[in-house]
Amino acid sequence: MQAFRTETRIQNGGDLTLHSLPFSPGEEVEVIVMSSLKEPLAAQKNILQGSVLRYDRPTDPVDEDEL
Repeated sequence: MQAFRTETRIQNGGDLTLHSLPFSPGEEVEVIVMSSLKEPLAAQKNILQGSVLRYDRPTDPVDEDEL
């Protein structure tokens, strides 16, 4: 499967137009549309900050079978 990546903006009315695609006319393609990541990674790391209420045995191994 050949992949092609490009970035563009959604037009008024929610339309999306792609130009100069590297595929033959009539060729079947799969289209997946994803929003671009705009939030800095530093902000994403803080999403869970302060969410832990308590630790039960914080020094125990995660998997007791790994001992």
